[in-house]
Amino acid sequence: MLRGGQSYAQLVDQFRWQIPGRYNIGVDVCDRQQADGLALIHLHANGLVEEYRFGQLKRLSNKLANVLVGHGLREGDRVGVLLPQAPETAVTHIAAYKAGLVAVPLFTLFGSDALRYRLADSAAAAVITDRAGAARLEDLRADLPNLKLVLSVDGPGPGATDYGAAMALATDVYAPIDTGPDDPALIIYTSGTTGPPKGALHGHRVLLGHLPGVVLPHNFFPQPGDLFWTPADWAWIGGLYDVLLPAWHYGVPVLAHRAAKFDPEEAFSLMARMGVQNSFLPPTALKLMRQVPEARRGSCRLRSVGSGGEPLGQGLLDWGREAFGVTINEFYGQTECNLVVGNCAEAMPVRPGAMGRAIPGHDVAVLGQDGEPAPIGAVGDIAVRRPDPVMFLGYWNNPKATAAKFRGDWMLTGDQGRQDEDGYFWFVGRDDDVITTAGYRVGPTEIEDCLGRHPAVAMAAAVGLPDPIRTERVTAFVVLKDGQAGSPGLAAEIQGFVKTRVAAHAYPREVRFVAALPMTATGKIRRRELRRADGPKTEGG
Repeated sequence: MLRGGQSYAQLVDQFRWQIPGRYNIGVDVCDRQQADGLALIHLHANGLVEEYRFGQLKRLSNKLANVLVGHGLREGDRVGVLLPQAPETAVTHIAAYKAGLVAVPLFTLFGSDALRYRLADSAAAAVITDRAGAARLEDLRADLPNLKLVLSVDGPGPGATDYGAAMALATDVYAPIDTGPDDPALIIYTSGTTGPPKGALHGHRVLLGHLPGVVLPHNFFPQPGDLFWTPADWAWIGGLYDVLLPAWHYGVPVLAHRAAKFDPEEAFSLMARMGVQNSFLPPTALKLMRQVPEARRGSCRLRSVGSGGEPLGQGLLDWGREAFGVTINEFYGQTECNLVVGNCAEAMPVRPGAMGRAIPGHDVAVLGQDGEPAPIGAVGDIAVRRPDPVMFLGYWNNPKATAAKFRGDWMLTGDQGRQDEDGYFWFVGRDDDVITTAGYRVGPTEIEDCLGRHPAVAMAAAVGLPDPIRTERVTAFVVLKDGQAGSPGLAAEIQGFVKTRVAAHAYPREVRFVAALPMTATGKIRRRELRRADGPKTEGG
């Protein structure tokens, strides 16, 4: 346990991993918790609030484990979870882990091709979903020969068994499988920003590996009165392993709320009226919330806010202190190896633009082309040394991609960065996001942070587009705030704004005003799509 009142150096020096010889995520987050302890507050769309205790979750997950085993699923079989933030989603994960099955989270907004790919690639034997999901799966069944069972949580659907009826017939007594920390527990697919999605296979130890990266950025979580919420879907590692399951490891309740679309004003209201103390808010959510006038933010005050996925800059940090009353602690990781770098305002100074320092327990470095740690300040590959309990076991059925992910004992994140003399990591960009212009290597994040501080700009992305003279020209794709209109004059103003604040060689030579930016489902900008963009241009001088 990381404890407050210590310096970063002391935290690193005193930290030791404690990974038991036998360990099961489901038992940890549910069965070993106090039965009458509050686990989940489910806020329905109609305003109804339901509370679930750990004892209820134990009985429900035991029932579902018996249902799955009764339908022929055996240890190691994969179970798809095609549901939003809801009690049944959590119950399915707990049941799968306790039964020695491998959970496969699936985003409810996935299209048919995305679902078919993931279910076929994982050879899922069962899917827990709702009637709408069951109808979508029915059209795919011919391509999913391994799929034995579909359970629908809101009544029987096409090709689906009624979850409620099956649960009513099942006993709530179940003896969990005795799993080890390296036994498979989860396949979570990458967002596919650099090619087809790959299934990152994690062992049960992955939850223990996440804990320091939750405790530190959330200012020594848990504290009395903590209540956790995130708008991030539990189908992604950020919602599931940055929030839900770590909170339950510590016996802390979580708020579940399904929103058809993220509403920044409602997010403020929700956190205020439900008493949320801790939140993981992705950068896209923060940028949208920043546009809510102060008068409509309500009385939201949090104990901790964490964010990750895209770098934060000075502007968002300053705004966060004013809006939430705390410093937003940025953290860094990826599906394969999550929460390995982070900030903690209570343990060390937060440097605007920096991802933070290595979380205690993780060996993180910037590697040069020779595979050795690069000099201080030099740009190189951000990498994590194995063994590490949060690191994936490998890509599902893809040993070639797994081998390519490593350089010796270093797992390459695919991100470029640098490290300063005090150990802070600075994100430069994805390998293919770094812009080469007029002999300079320019990362998009510093430009985007500056663009976001312009009073007319709501969101922005910077990419390099081919240029016969400069190799690439820095190009800004800009979404304007309501009431603003794109024009050559505004484009020139934006260019000058960046030129005087970042660098003369890094300002956008071209500004394109767009209605929206292409995003992954987790809120990351798809810069690759922008680099392929070709259309009307509005340029300044």
